[in-house]
Amino acid sequence: MRKVFVAGGSGFLGSHIVHKLIQAGMEVVLPVRRRDRAKHLALLPGVVLAEGSLLDATFAKKAMRGCTDVINLVGVLHGRTGEPAVYGPDFAKAHVELPKLLADTAIELGIRRYLHVSALGVTADGKRNLPSRYLRSKAAGEQSLRSVMGLDLTIFRPSVVFGREDKFLNLFATLQALAPMMTLPRADARFQPVWVEDVAAAVVACLNQSSSIGQTYDLVGPKVYTLREIVKLAGTLSGHSRPVFGLPDSLGWLQTLAIEFAPGPTLMSRDNFDSMAVENTSKQAWPRQVFGFEPSSLELIAPTYLSPAGSDPFDPLRARARR
Repeated sequence: MRKVFVAGGSGFLGSHIVHKLIQAGMEVVLPVRRRDRAKHLALLPGVVLAEGSLLDATFAKKAMRGCTDVINLVGVLHGRTGEPAVYGPDFAKAHVELPKLLADTAIELGIRRYLHVSALGVTADGKRNLPSRYLRSKAAGEQSLRSVMGLDLTIFRPSVVFGREDKFLNLFATLQALAPMMTLPRADARFQPVWVEDVAAAVVACLNQSSSIGQTYDLVGPKVYTLREIVKLAGTLSGHSRPVFGLPDSLGWLQTLAIEFAPGPTLMSRDNFDSMAVENTSKQAWPRQVFGFEPSSLELIAPTYLSPAGSDPFDPLRARARR
């Protein structure tokens, strides 16, 4: 039986991947800092929780022992400045050091198959040239994995991921329910949103696809949108449509600065602002022959969870079937 080690499996994307692995008859080892963070997955048959820090090499080795595959989903959107200056300590730990530690541990234990979720916008030579610390750290993480000898590596670069529990469309819908209008930094930034179920299905499909070894896949939806269009769509679907105004970069940067240092969870940082200087889109064709399906569109899926009237739980399945 396949026994898959899923780092970062208790989060938004990870939860969907864990469910699909269990549905496929596989066992899952889920490392967590605290067990209560994975209580929504703990009762699934075949899920084993391992409590500890993945940056502890001893814990990682103990938790990974007996596994056949590794999926790394660990990522952070915000990080402090500092050393290394090119991306700072938080991005360095999550996106560079941890993927390499897991890969080295896997090889030591005889585990060759390693699936890694990176980010759209990363380029092979982008370790220093990309505009944000987030993207530079993701590029460095990819580079560190490619240096590990004997690893059967597949890399995924998703665009912004949406779905029922997302903090993307739901955030824009909530903000428009509270505010009389929306002012947007980088309103013309371009994205190609992809449904979380499609990302999860693509990752799991590649576990059994030897042709995916050594490949890097862009995971994107079928349509490109500006940030302004995405925000307007979220407002319309949620019943709280508001005027949306784009800001020039100078004012957008100042607004981002204010949001970054506002009390409460960080909704947007200056590093996020820098990331949006790179188009979050892809010209790469969706590899249906590998994944076995075509991606669903934002217009088909978003109404199933943003509509104020609620939705039928089978709506996403109907949307996938184009019904």
